[in-house]
Formats: sequence, structure tokens, C-alpha cells
Amino acid sequence: MLSRVTKAVGVGVGVRLRRACNAAALLCSQPCMEKCPAAHVVFSRPYSSQKEKLDMSIFPVENIRNFSIIAHVDHGKSTLADRLLEITGTIAKTDQNKQVLDKLQVERERGITVKAQTASLFYSYEGMNYLLNLIDTPGHVDFSYEVSRSLSACQGVILVVDANEGIQAQTMANFYLAFEAQLAIIPVVNKIDLKNADPERVEKQIEKLFDISKDECIRISAKLGTNVEKVLQEVIEKVPPPSVNISDPLKALVFDSTFDHYRGVIANIALFGGEVQKGHKIVFAYTRKTYEVNEVGILTPNEQPTHKLYAGQVGYLIAGMKEVTEAQIGDTLYLHKQPVEPLPGFKSAKPMVFAGMYPVDQSEYNNLKSAIEKLTLNDSSVTIHRDNNLALGAGWRLGFLGLLHLEVFNQRLEQEYNASVILTAPTVPYKAVLSSAKLIKEYGKEEITVINPAEFPDKSSVSEYLEPTILGTIITPDDFIGKIITLCQTRRAVQKDMMYIDEHRVMLKYIFPLNEIVVDFYDALKSVSSGYASFDYEDAGYQAADLVKMDILLNGNSVEELGTVVHKDKAYAVGKAMCERLKDAIPRQLFEIAIQAALGSKVIARETVKAYRKNVLAKCYGGDITRKMKLLKRQAEGKKKMRKIGNVEVPKDAFISVLKRQSEK
Repeated sequence: MLSRVTKAVGVGVGVRLRRACNAAALLCSQPCMEKCPAAHVVFSRPYSSQKEKLDMSIFPVENIRNFSIIAHVDHGKSTLADRLLEITGTIAKTDQNKQVLDKLQVERERGITVKAQTASLFYSYEGMNYLLNLIDTPGHVDFSYEVSRSLSACQGVILVVDANEGIQAQTMANFYLAFEAQLAIIPVVNKIDLKNADPERVEKQIEKLFDISKDECIRISAKLGTNVEKVLQEVIEKVPPPSVNISDPLKALVFDSTFDHYRGVIANIALFGGEVQKGHKIVFAYTRKTYEVNEVGILTPNEQPTHKLYAGQVGYLIAGMKEVTEAQIGDTLYLHKQPVEPLPGFKSAKPMVFAGMYPVDQSEYNNLKSAIEKLTLNDSSVTIHRDNNLALGAGWRLGFLGLLHLEVFNQRLEQEYNASVILTAPTVPYKAVLSSAKLIKEYGKEEITVINPAEFPDKSSVSEYLEPTILGTIITPDDFIGKIITLCQTRRAVQKDMMYIDEHRVMLKYIFPLNEIVVDFYDALKSVSSGYASFDYEDAGYQAADLVKMDILLNGNSVEELGTVVHKDKAYAVGKAMCERLKDAIPRQLFEIAIQAALGSKVIARETVKAYRKNVLAKCYGGDITRKMKLLKRQAEGKKKMRKIGNVEVPKDAFISVLKRQSEK
């Protein structure tokens, strides 16, 4: 049916669609609105302004429930969201409903949720109509900022735990986020249809770690839809309605925003007081700018315009904001001439990993700049600083919450904005406590943060260096403890705690230097534990460390662009690897090139690029050895002279291959 309708329709919308569907229905045996996916796919119109507007006043505050779904990666959050959307009739029941709320291409490809998505559901329970605002959140540690923002618009959460895997590191982290926000928590044990599922064991873990009675746990299978209806009923009974008042002046929190090329910035808002409608003049508390509202509505999960939005509801607002910086996430909206006390907003995200980003061609700089600005509107946890690299030109030093965050950001730039970039290896921010009075006066403070190795102060003017640390939580089956402890020790980690959460699973807590986990720790952990261990981390401040600046020398001349900051214990391994990579990247010359890694004046690693050599002995057939020695000596002298006057030009490709992230790690 769908293919026939599509052929009949082409790209048309509106009345032509209806005619096409009526014509095609003569050939189709399915009743249109019940089973046919075409009915739901074809009639969804591209622009929300063409849709019928809903009246949201029929939902009083006491009939509204705002809740999030939180869990570890791959425990079935998005699948549960699909079933909830189907049960409430928000989307049609078809086999194609797989992660409906994961709209980004990168989410589809990787099978993970990156952006928190909102959907409003209508549900009748015991003769009452309820409005349920659901927010599906990411599960990976790198996107915990999305989770904490989503929770600010909620009064309760569904905590999903896999019946096969049990409680994992991110389950713990997300539980504590919800617990600190004092939200109602509904524990759900998912995937009970799996052969190895053990819901009994998982319920005991929930009781032991979270102090929630196992009688409160709901056993479901989101894939098959088993017992999912009970989850909705629990949400209505256990999650309190928002404590707000419609008669108060308008007060709304911007908890997310996206950019549309035609309509500008679309802000996702949660109303904490009053009401908002088309034509209202609103003011942003942070920027103090005034706008006229063009459209308000709810997400079902597509945009559905409404006449008004009322206190306690969650929806979207379009007000003709064209600049990406105008809708700050965490900002408060209020009506013009009715100012209110701004909401506390969000703690700004703390970047854990820094990487340089440069256009492949400098003529693409402005295009890349606008792409990065639009993407950071969508992902406010990325920090941006202008940067200039002697080898790669003008670019930016971006701060991310983790390595997956960096990869996803890069992938979204390529897919959504068609931008190709050079991404340099991630670094972390170090601190230096200055001892020289002259430098303290120059910087205006005693403790400085060093992001770029070129600005790393000399040991003689510093009393101590500090490096960032994190508190890592590893949850693993006890078979792999030995290998994991060995791995952590090689990464300079200090064990803080070890606790059995049931007969077979152990929770380890370590203090790690951030530098040691930033590139490949997660991959190494997965490989030593056959994929069973899970990892989560939180910031643990700075600690003193023995840091050194390592220079790369080519024939005795320092190459400033390749300098890095390393821990003294790791200097040899890093220097050796860098010299080897440069040896492969630098083209051979007519003279020998010595590539050295040095700490101050002490060389710790060396590789040599051999010279091209003419065979000066080719004309000697036999003859005395002294004749051959004389020719070789003359050649060696010539090479020596050439090496003195010859400059080693490092091609841009060589810089890129050395500075770039090594994807095979």
C-alpha cells in the first residue's frame, strides 16, 4: 500500500495525498487507518503550521505528569519509549517502530541515544484524561549533561535495568542524579523475555544498592510489550503533578533547543507558571532581548501546534530567533513588562577532553565556523576557544565531556553540515602553580591553566604542576578482577573501594589521572573483560603530578607544533611512538634526518630517516680497498656538509598524521 501511495503522490502534500490514497485504496484490501502504515506516514505534513491546533486547557495541572526514562547504555530505554508511544496511540503500531525518538543519523547508525527527545502522550486512566510528557534520555556517561538537563523539567523517572546485565555503572550515576533532584523513582526490570534473564537477582541488587523494595519493581519486556501498560499506570499513581499555578505570571525554562534553517531557533520549554500563546511578547532573562511568539506547541513526537501552553506543560516555542546564541539553554522566559525571578538554570558542563579542530582548507574556515555554532546550539556542553596552530592554521580548541562525545560531534558535523575537518589528538587541561613573582604579576594570578603545550611554563618558575583526576566506577563480573586491577595499575590509578554487589558482580572505585583514560581506556577495559565491565566517571579535582614538556627535534632543531605535555613515567613510551610515526611520515632527503624526543636537553628516544645514497662503488671492479674507502669517505663528507646547510621541511601531511587522532587505537 505504502509504495503505491508514494508512487501516486510523488512529493505532493495536502489534498493531493488524500486523492492519491483514495485512488490507491481501490487496489488495497487493508482498512486504511488500522493496519496500513501509509495512512500514518503519508499524511504527516512537513510543516507544523498546516496542522489543526490542539486546545491544551482541557488538561488541568493535576492531570499532568512529567517524567524521564533513565538507564545504562543499551538497557532498552528507547524501545520502552516506542511501546509507550504505541500504547497511548501517539504513533501507529507497526514493525517499523524501532527507536522512533532517535532521529539523528548518528543515533541510527550507532544504535545509541545522543540527544534527549521529548514526546507528549495522551492517556485515559480510570475515566480521566492525562497528559504525560515523556523525555527519552541518553545512557552513555559522555551525555550525562543531557540527562541532568532533562530531569530539571520532570517530577519523576522510570529507572530501567536490564534483567540480563543487572545494575551497571551508568545506572548508578543516573539514579543518583534523580535522587539528588528528589524525583519519584519507578524501578523497571526490562528484557525478561531473554533466555538468560534473571529478574530475581536484579531486584535484589536494586534493593541492596538503591534501598527500593523489590515489590515496587515492575517486570517488563519492552520489545514484546509485556506488562508495559502497568508502567504508565504507575507513572500516574506515583509521579506527582507539577506544583505550579496558571494564575502566576509566565515563567518558563529553556531546557533544550534546535536550529531550523527556515524558522530559526526552536526552544524546548517547561512552564513553571502562567501561560504563553502566539502574539505574546516574551523576554529572555539572560540576553534581555524581546521577541514576539510565532508558534507554540507540543511534540508528539513531531511538532503539533496548540493555541496555548499552560503551567506544568512541556512543549516548544518559535519566536523568530535567527542567531544561535540567542536561546541560551537554562535561560528563563517571561512576559514583557512582567519580570520574574530567573530559575536557577544549569551548572555549565565541565569539559573533560580537549581536541583541536581545523578546516582541511583554510578557505572553508567561515563555513566550518557557522556549522560549529549551529551544532553547539544543539549541544551546549561543548566549549569553544579560538586557536591558531603554526602547522594547521586557524581553528578551534573544543572541550568535550568524553571521547564518544568528541566522535559523535565530528560525525554530526560531517553528516549534517557536510564539513570535513582535521581533528588533533585529545589533550586535558593542566594547571601550574607559579613561584616566580615576575610571572605571577604577568598572569595576575598564582595558578594558571595550561591547555596548549606551547604555553607550558618552565620548571624553574613553577612550584608544582597539577593534573586533572576523575573518580571512576567499574562494575564487572568477578572473573575479570585480576586483569582489570592490572590494567588500572598501568594507568597510574589508585584504588579507593571494592565491594561485591551480589555473588558474582564487583564494584571497583579508582582515582584515575584523566590523561590516562582519555584516549583508549574504555576500549582496553572492554577487551580485558570480554565486554562485560561497565565504566562511569565523575570529576575529582586536581592533584600534584610530575609533568614534563616533551619537545620533538629534527636534526637538532625543535619543532614547536609537535611539543606535548606528558607524565615523566610515560615520557619514553610517548616519545618513542611519536618518533616512529614521524619516521613514516617525513619523506627521505639526500642527507640523514635524526628525529629525537627530548625532555629539556636530555634525548630520550630517537629514530633516523636514512639518506638517499648514490652507489659510488659502482665503477670499481675489484681494485684496492683503499680506493673504495677514499670514495666512501668523500661521499660521507659531502652528506655531512649537506646536512649542515639543508633544512628539513615537514610537509603538512606529516603534521596531520602525527597530530591526528589514531583511530586504530
